[in-house]
Amino acid sequence: MKAPLRLVLSGVLVLLVLAGAVLWLTRPEPGGVAASAIALPAGTRIGGPFTLIDDQNRPVTDETYRGHWLLVYFGYTFCPDVCPTALQTIADTLDTLGETGARITPIFITVDPARDTPAVMARYVRQFDSRIIGLTGSEPQIAEVAKAYRVYYAKETPKDGIAYTMDHSSFIYLMDPEGRLAALFGPQATATELAAAIGQKLGQDK
Repeated sequence: MKAPLRLVLSGVLVLLVLAGAVLWLTRPEPGGVAASAIALPAGTRIGGPFTLIDDQNRPVTDETYRGHWLLVYFGYTFCPDVCPTALQTIADTLDTLGETGARITPIFITVDPARDTPAVMARYVRQFDSRIIGLTGSEPQIAEVAKAYRVYYAKETPKDGIAYTMDHSSFIYLMDPEGRLAALFGPQATATELAAAIGQKLGQDK
């Protein structure tokens, strides 16, 4: 089996597992309250080393953000729906957290590096919140960080061949100051739910 095909199949498998977790764990709880965080099987590793470029055209690695709580989202600037929604949710979450939000570094990592240059990323993230940092890089660098976070993505080219889109998983990752996954949120989580769950996690870290 060729390497690209293995990567696609692996990504699809991860997407199906995570999607199943979303359907199960975001089911209504007694009283009609939906769970805001997704539980993963024990031993599932999320996150790892990466080398990328930030929206100010500066090289960064995972070590650049060590010691910070991170809210990480993967998407792309030409995304018509889920990415703007997720980034706005992140911005609203930071506002809801108030002073506690200052302890969090929000990061948007593109899965479309061919179009998402540092300048494009900078303009895009500022539309939502000045605190959000956009990260891009080469195709291999993006593939590496996506694999570390178990992110599925694939280029979708329409029949007219004019402008492609990117199919991708849509999760928000809360990473602790040591670079470990602290919580995983599905696309249906609201800013209120995220703020409550994140506030609890950060409260435990005092």
